[in-house]
Amino acid sequence: MTLLVIGRRPGESILIDQNIEIRVVKSQDGKLRLGIQAPKEVKIERGEMRGN
Repeated sequence: MTLLVIGRRPGESILIDQNIEIRVVKSQDGKLRLGIQAPKEVKIERGEMRGN
């Protein structure tokens, strides 16, 4: 598995496999809010819910 680390500002996004967009919605006081747009069949889980 590969880990890509990039910097993004609010309003900027990354695109994964042409159909999953992850956008920085807000960044304040060390907290980050992300918006994820993906097809309904793509399962999205928070890492802490998996036990990582």
